[in-house]
Amino acid sequence: MRRKIIVSLAALVAVLMTAAVATASVHLKGGANAEPSFTDNGLTLTADGALSGLGNGNIAVILTATANTTATCTNPAGATQPPGQNPAPTTVSGGQFIPSTSIDKNGNVPFHVTTNPPTSPIPGAPQCPNSKWTETITDLAFTSATIQVFQPANSSGTGGTLVLTVTCSFSSPTTDGAVPSSNVTCTQS
Repeated sequence: MRRKIIVSLAALVAVLMTAAVATASVHLKGGANAEPSFTDNGLTLTADGALSGLGNGNIAVILTATANTTATCTNPAGATQPPGQNPAPTTVSGGQFIPSTSIDKNGNVPFHVTTNPPTSPIPGAPQCPNSKWTETITDLAFTSATIQVFQPANSSGTGGTLVLTVTCSFSSPTTDGAVPSSNVTCTQS
């Protein structure tokens, strides 16, 4: 009886270790120092890269980014106030669903994910003289981004187990266009 318990426990530990190793092996293609590329689209951020070490199952790639916001205030008569009273940093996010059929036999798949734009005009115009004004976001300068990968994910791109988090910071806020790789520092966990 005691031997059966020991064998059962050993089997359970082996299964748990295998699951942990499989989850820990998902990474950006190119190894520990690989980084995605980013593009600042003005009001959205796009991340491109490739994942490796994936198992069978749909995946969801979620991009969340924080940015300094530039906005203008327009009075009820339509005159624009000069910028300068800008809102607090804004967080935007977006996701990409990738079906398991897109993952190659070696567990690799590219991703291309873009955040959704922020709500604009900003309800209540909090940075303008009063709530009758219109506060419109004109640009986002991104300061950081996080990519999370979930597998398996359902067809709505939700659910699953978090298998990879890539946390990136930009050494200076981004400007419209491709973000230079020298401005990007990422860590994978």
